Amino acid sequence: MKLRISFLLTGLLSIYLTSCMPPGGEGGKGGSQGGGFQFIFLGLMILVFWLFFIRPQAKKAKNQKKFIEDLQRGDKIVTIAGIHGTINKVNDDGTLNIEVSPGSYIKIEKSAISMDWTANVNKPAVADKK
Repeated sequence: MKLRISFLLTGLLSIYLTSCMPPGGEGGKGGSQGGGFQFIFLGLMILVFWLFFIRPQAKKAKNQKKFIEDLQRGDKIVTIAGIHGTINKVNDDGTLNIEVSPGSYIKIEKSAISMDWTANVNKPAVADKK
């Protein structure tokens, strides 16, 4: 994520620096005109990127971390590979033993659990309206 942010800031900085030069090169008329507007525009661009890209991604990562920490024995889960199972044991090394069918157990990493798919499996069934 830090790499993505650095690419974003590098791109914005290069756009800003290329737009600062007047068409005639260094010096000349108009070299200092509009400089304040460009700083404001750059600041607004960074704010928009933060609001629409960085902040939601950080919020989703925080929710995923909380979801993984709250897992306990008996929870029904779905892995990112699409394997459905029930947690049988939470291990200290960051893994889980899940039961995929009666008597069949798989040891998986906690990070392999899909928060979205697990939420869809565990949500109560909605009765059809007729």
